[in-house]
Order: sequence, then C-alpha cells, then structure tokens
Amino acid sequence: MKPAPFEYHSPTSLEQALEIKAQYGDDAKLLAGGQSLVPAMNFRIVQPGMLIDLNRVNELSYIHEEKNTLRIGAMTRERHLEFDSSIAKRTPLLHEAAPFIAHPQIRNRGTIGGSIVNADPAAELPVLMLALDARLKAQNKSGERWIKAEDFFVGMFTTALEPDEILVEIELPFMRPRTGWSFMEIAPRAGDYALMGVAALVTLNENGRCDSAKLVYLNAGDGPVDAKETAKSLEGNLLGDALIESAAVTAGEKEINPFGNVHTSPEFQRHLAKVLTKNALKQSMRRAEENKQ
Repeated sequence: MKPAPFEYHSPTSLEQALEIKAQYGDDAKLLAGGQSLVPAMNFRIVQPGMLIDLNRVNELSYIHEEKNTLRIGAMTRERHLEFDSSIAKRTPLLHEAAPFIAHPQIRNRGTIGGSIVNADPAAELPVLMLALDARLKAQNKSGERWIKAEDFFVGMFTTALEPDEILVEIELPFMRPRTGWSFMEIAPRAGDYALMGVAALVTLNENGRCDSAKLVYLNAGDGPVDAKETAKSLEGNLLGDALIESAAVTAGEKEINPFGNVHTSPEFQRHLAKVLTKNALKQSMRRAEENKQ
C-alpha cells in the first residue's frame, strides 16, 4: 500500500513547527519516529493533508536532571531510556521497562513523545507515564501548559492535546526513598504487543508498612488503567501473601476491562493480570526493603 498524497514540511526549529501546526491544525500530523504513523498512512487508516517532520528539531531531544525531576525532550529516542544513567538512577521503573518496548530496531527510531501521543492502550510508555506521575508539557504559538498524565490520556488513541499543540517535554519526579518497582508483561513473542502488563510501585514507611502504591495496566481497557482502588487497599498495611492475593483479585476482576483479541480472551487477560499483579507487588516490596537510603 502507498499513503494518500500529502504536503511535507521539515522544520528545523520548534518555532517553525508550531507555526505550521497553528496553520493546519488537525489536518497536520507530526512525524516523530514514524513507527506507528507511517504504517497507518500506508494502509490509509490515517490520511493527513500535511506531514510535519520533527526529526530536524534537535532542541526537543535531551535528558537532564533539574532539582528533583528528570526532564525529557519529546523527540528523545526510546533507546536512550535503556542506557541513560540518569534514567537508571532516578526512575528505575522506566529503565527496567524500556527493553519491553517493541524491538531494538523500533526503539532506535521511536520517540518517547511519539508513543505517548499515539496513546495506544497496549503501549508501555503511556502506562509508565501514569505510574510515574508524569507531567507533560504542551506548547502552541501562544504559550505552553502542563498536563498531568492522569488527565492527558482520555481514550483509545486520544489525548488532551489541542489541534494546534505539540507535546514538547516530559517531567518525571525522582523515585522516593524506600520505594520498590516492577514492570512485567506477557506477550506471544518478545517485542510483540503484550497480552497484559503492569507497572507497579510500592513505597514503605519506616515501620515497613505500605505508605503508597501504584498499579497501572496495559492492554486492560481503552487506555492505561490505573487501579486506584487496589492501590488504596494496600496503604497502611504490611504486604503479606493474603493481602497481595486479595489485591490481585480486586484488580483483575473489578478494575480492568480487557477487550480480548485474536490471541486471547478477556477472561485469560484477567487471569494474567492477577498473576502479574502478585509477582509485581512481591518484587516491588523486596526492592523497597532494599532501597532504604
């Protein structure tokens, strides 16, 4: 298949890109890594009248620490999440999950901003943004605004970005002391879309009880699914086997809404969610006990 005809612009600055986006709005699609957009265009699922190629906008590619946060440019390649020392030290959950994103060849081209804006319910990065309490900076010709990850993803392949806005930066808080993490997913083959996955964070207080927890699932609904009720049930408690088992049941039966697909049924996805929840919580708890600095 060939894409439908379109105009093409390759700006060299964010200012130029914002000018073009303001002019064309929804009719203009942004080309970042192109790992999702280009196949969709070839199958004519998406037929933009204008393509704005951001690959020459070098100012949007960076990872640096600022106060107690990591700042990541939207055009940063996914492969850098695997190898950057700041990511490994400050947000180890993101570092651990990065190799699960598709295949190395795709991570070499795919960008963190492109995956987030695509908002695929089966993608890892939207789930990680929610789990890590990310803030996302959107910009247009008139100014900028920050959007919390919980408000950014509004449905399947849909975000809170306005037609004239571009996602330019991701802000992640440093992981808290006494916090453990885990990312687990099950896929038919390495690099394939996961049948089910979960990102978990557990922070313990000085007495070894759960101070706070986070459980966010992929391919479990029409976007990343934040299991708030399950996480709340863990707070203030020692995470023993019985409580973890109960949490897994609550998440798997009440909080996710998997659709199933040609590879699996919703019932099996719920089973996988329960198994992954138990394993991820146990791993997170062990790491939290080790991470007491």
